[in-house]
Amino acid sequence: MENHSGVLSKISGLFSRRGYNIHSLTVGITEDPTISRMTIVISGDEQMLEQISKQLNKLIDVIKIIELDPLKSVCRELALIRVSMNQNNQPIITETVNIFRGKIVDLDTKSAIIEITGDEEKVSSFIDLMKPHGIKEIVRTGLTALER
Repeated sequence: MENHSGVLSKISGLFSRRGYNIHSLTVGITEDPTISRMTIVISGDEQMLEQISKQLNKLIDVIKIIELDPLKSVCRELALIRVSMNQNNQPIITETVNIFRGKIVDLDTKSAIIEITGDEEKVSSFIDLMKPHGIKEIVRTGLTALER
């Protein structure tokens, strides 16, 4: 899509007006600063997906629509999770972070902020393992993807 103000609003409004729920949405500038890439995750039948594609193609700011096949794409999500941490649970949290190839990006006497990247299932699994330790905050980017 073209990279200028109001485009995101037009696209998300199209979904809203038709009552379609967006599961996740990520937007960022590409290698060309005049173009942004938007990754939208939705669920629906083939007819709904086709209708959405046709409607999006009508928008002047939309340059190209690509429906990504999950088996032929690389998909990732980033999450930052603030977890209660103390001397008792620090070793298990640190070990779990290492197993999931995450990073502790901030640490204080009562908590740690952990960065985890992966597919949606990996991020959710990590969050489930952190729940017993006391999750204070979570922020997730939503899925972003590129075709192989």
